[in-house]
Amino acid sequence: MAKRTGDGAPRVVTDPPELRRLLDAERRKGATVGFVPTMGALHEGHLALVRHAREIADLAVVSIFVNPTQFGPREDLARYPRDLAGDVRLLAPLRTDFVLAPPVEAVYPSGHATTVHVAGLTDGLCGPLRPGHFDGVATVVAKLCSMVGPCKALFGRKDFQQLQVIRRMATDLDLPVEVVGRPTVREADGLAMSSRNRYLSSEQRARAVALVEGLRSGATAFAGGERDPAALERTVRGKLESRVDRVDYVFVGDPETLHPYPGPVPEGRTVLAAIAAWIGTTRLIDNAELGLDRP
Repeated sequence: MAKRTGDGAPRVVTDPPELRRLLDAERRKGATVGFVPTMGALHEGHLALVRHAREIADLAVVSIFVNPTQFGPREDLARYPRDLAGDVRLLAPLRTDFVLAPPVEAVYPSGHATTVHVAGLTDGLCGPLRPGHFDGVATVVAKLCSMVGPCKALFGRKDFQQLQVIRRMATDLDLPVEVVGRPTVREADGLAMSSRNRYLSSEQRARAVALVEGLRSGATAFAGGERDPAALERTVRGKLESRVDRVDYVFVGDPETLHPYPGPVPEGRTVLAAIAAWIGTTRLIDNAELGLDRP
């Protein structure tokens, strides 16, 4: 079976049933599959996931699909960057085997009427601010994983709430998928890599490091013994408010439930510090698990 093309580029498949047939044939020979779902506009954060997929599985599959159901009516679906040819070029040196690049009608055919909703984990953080977003994420990831079949699916921890939602969804739906969370990949100055960083002007880019500086301050306070969630939140927020244009939230709470701790952080527990903030017209998110991560 042909996988990568003669020039080392991954084989691009637009028909999901075709990809499933190809992968099932390889699985019958004993091969394992590492799967990295993306919306394209690939950067080093995505490529780090692909490299890890190569380390833990025999085949590496990347999906490139800008999912319309996870964008709200005033969000950036129309301007979201799309460059399939450029993305394929970036994947070629990594020995990526397949790129799944389906058209919208292959993912959401006429008459599509099923949505996956994960309760509880979507109640806070980005959930109330982006109605329907996580339903769109859970639905498309469930569909993409069904198209790929049994696999190890890799996601970055920068989208921590998304990672927890997908873990819960995969467990609850008994998907034959092992969800693997990987550390956030950062620029030299600490800014979390994101496809949306390219929207920032040089002046905005300089201000955006306030997010990681806030997280570093929270990590330092936590390492120093601070266990009051409100005090940790003030510490993180203090680095933001004069440098970003709007703060959607600063959350400090339980990384498992994504709910606030009712009192001091229990002994031996970590704490999630998560930020969503606007720089100009660009919304950025970042997080660190205090007691575990050092951003």
